Amino acid sequence: MVCQEEVLISKVCELYSEIASLESLKPCKNVDTLFTELVLTCIPPSPIDVTKLSKNLQEIRSNLIRLCGIAEGHLEHHYSAILGSYDNPLHHLHIFPYYKNYLKLALLEFTILSQHCGPQLPNKIAFVGSGPLPLTSIVLASNHLPSTTFHNYDIDSSANSSAMRLVSGDPDLSKRMAFHTNDILDVTSCLEEFDVVYLAALVGMDKEEKNRMIDHLSKYMAPGAVLMLRSAHGARAFLYPVVEPCDLRGFEVLSVFHPTDEVINSLVIARKYPLSVVDQQQGLASMILPNKCSDEIQAFNHPLNHGNIIIEELTLDDQL
Repeated sequence: MVCQEEVLISKVCELYSEIASLESLKPCKNVDTLFTELVLTCIPPSPIDVTKLSKNLQEIRSNLIRLCGIAEGHLEHHYSAILGSYDNPLHHLHIFPYYKNYLKLALLEFTILSQHCGPQLPNKIAFVGSGPLPLTSIVLASNHLPSTTFHNYDIDSSANSSAMRLVSGDPDLSKRMAFHTNDILDVTSCLEEFDVVYLAALVGMDKEEKNRMIDHLSKYMAPGAVLMLRSAHGARAFLYPVVEPCDLRGFEVLSVFHPTDEVINSLVIARKYPLSVVDQQQGLASMILPNKCSDEIQAFNHPLNHGNIIIEELTLDDQL
């Protein structure tokens, strides 16, 4: 076990050194080859716990996640520009090399959402960190949520401009998709309008940043609204930040899902606690119920479950 972890860490560090030495992370043969090798190295299930790495390895991991974020941004801008050159960009989404992964991910997220939210589909969804190629919003809106409106938030105006070009010619999605150039930390009361808020994996690239985002959403989302987050597990945590259930202050953690196939991100679904008046007669202030949850492994019956997805269900303790 230790030997396998040492081999994994050695390979990741080797690839990090090569990636960090690149002059540019824009798509090209060398960049594509290195990141493909990195992903293939990190995809296999691994018992590694990145929180127990040495300080030096923690720093390498943090830097690597940021490099992955930069490269992913360049890749999405690159393909968004190509797609935007077509008369009907949405008819050519398959040219994006990871499009099939997004189809799987969106189906999985929709199935999870349906399980926890019942037959009532969300009216309004916010996606934080939608980027220049908002495939999650596009796939969910096109394939699973035909009447839902999507509000896509990104801090980069050029990303929003590129994304808007992809849907502006579509008579349906152009009416159901809005794009906002904002730092989500500056968005306050508007967050109450959304039934579901998605937080992209690379919004908040370290624990402190991520927790700041989560705390902000906890403060301004409507009680009972659902928060969908993307996390990482095992060696995949070298690629994306990890969100732990204990980070979700003010939320009831409903489920955590760890795929073991080519879908890299783990999925976390949580619901904002309702405000509970402790003692109305004494005039005590409302309080957020504490986030107490327990781990249990439970099979989840959905179309992608062919024995290759480990599912951890986190349920609220019976007694709060």
